[in-house]
Amino acid sequence: MNDRSDPFDGRRWHDMGGTPAGPVPDASHDFALWEKRVDALMILASARGHFTVDGLRRALEDMGEAAFEEMSYYERWIAAINQNLVEAGVYSLAELGEKMEEVRARAETYGEAAGG
Repeated sequence: MNDRSDPFDGRRWHDMGGTPAGPVPDASHDFALWEKRVDALMILASARGHFTVDGLRRALEDMGEAAFEEMSYYERWIAAINQNLVEAGVYSLAELGEKMEEVRARAETYGEAAGG
């Protein structure tokens, strides 16, 4: 069995094949709404031909070790989806930034619109 700390064993940092990773939790849980939306976005964008599973995987693997230590599963997915959509020319980083500012500004009034 290869030691992941050996930089010359032919594996990248995300490849855990054959190494102990600890127990896999078997408790099911309901996904948060934003996680369900990330999954739906991935399905829709790939179905429209904006990227392939290989493109998604490449973006995930290129994030670096810190992303796998610090980000949740769906945080990594939305970052990879975003990377692929930018690369496909669906939108630019500037357009994404503008839309994020619009959403951020609306967020301050969500409670008022909902009556609470």
